[in-house]
Amino acid sequence: MRHWGRRVFRNLDYVLLVTVLLLVIFSVMMVTSATLHRPVGGDPYFYTKKQATWAILGFALMVLMVLVDYINFQRWAPYLYAGMLALLGLVLFLGRASHGSQRWLPLGGLDLQPSETGKLLIILCLAALLSRRTTPIRGWAEFVPVLAFVGLPMLLVIRQPDLGTSLVFAGIMLGVLFISGACWQKLALLTGGGLGAVVAAFFLHLRHGLRLPLLPHQISRLVVFLDPQVDPLGTGYHLRQSLIAVGAGNIWGQGLFSGSQNQLKFLPEQHTDFIFAVIGEELGLVGVGVLLLLYLILLVRAVRIAGEARETYGTLVAGGVAAMIAFHVLVNVGMAMGVMPITGLPLPFMSYGGNNLILNFAAVGLLESIRLRRHGIFF
Repeated sequence: MRHWGRRVFRNLDYVLLVTVLLLVIFSVMMVTSATLHRPVGGDPYFYTKKQATWAILGFALMVLMVLVDYINFQRWAPYLYAGMLALLGLVLFLGRASHGSQRWLPLGGLDLQPSETGKLLIILCLAALLSRRTTPIRGWAEFVPVLAFVGLPMLLVIRQPDLGTSLVFAGIMLGVLFISGACWQKLALLTGGGLGAVVAAFFLHLRHGLRLPLLPHQISRLVVFLDPQVDPLGTGYHLRQSLIAVGAGNIWGQGLFSGSQNQLKFLPEQHTDFIFAVIGEELGLVGVGVLLLLYLILLVRAVRIAGEARETYGTLVAGGVAAMIAFHVLVNVGMAMGVMPITGLPLPFMSYGGNNLILNFAAVGLLESIRLRRHGIFF
């Protein structure tokens, strides 16, 4: 047992672990700043306590994921995929609705969001599907099973409706396909074709009333992205306040707990979707730079672990985790800066919320599990 423990501690990726812990400490600090002036039940630290509690639960799950040999998920992939579809289907009938979307299954203190769990499950299942191939995907016909495999849960997520998470599924698919060695020219054409289809459908909706599987406020967000001035006091209000907050931070920021847009309650969703704007306003370009550096380190370590994995499955899982986190960061930061549509995707390890935080801890646990067993270390 002592020798087993030494092997574990010797082979952990401590750079990755410390980076994640710094991100979580950063998160608790910024969630406190974003919510201290908005007490719940008279408690100004309500959100801080919940975020810290979820972080502890997430850390415990990360440890569990480290101890489980990740190769087991390859064998369990058919059951995981079936379970994911069942949960995504169940939430459409029994889920709790909020802000016009039906995404949560009530489970007491922490409501389960199956679409969040589905992000990690689709990584594990898609990696299992592609790792069974003896050659990379080259022909168009070979893409069809993969598109169907990912497309089915995507459609269930869109039905909630949750456009942002469905795009994460697509980002994960493209990332895992690229790492698997699929023809990059065809991947580029698929990506371009998909974006073109979305633009065409949106154009037909605006010009000819084509019905889209989205709620009116989601369509309004896309309109505001194209023209931020179209509804400055309505749908465009979020974006305008975010841009004002980020711009007001300058180099050093206005100081922690001192951001005017945040503290005076002009910035909406300041602890969830737009926490990046709070960071930009209160800590300035320096704080934003530190945050993005931490994300860069996390992604570099994930890619390195993918390269060191002992077999294809580990490489694809680590690559899928990197693609998921990179997509979230790109879209959330771009959303706060006005260069991406508002989709409601959280900033990994930063935004307030239990489901996404716990999911990210589990994903890091997978990375550490792959790292531990890169030379065939078994327990």
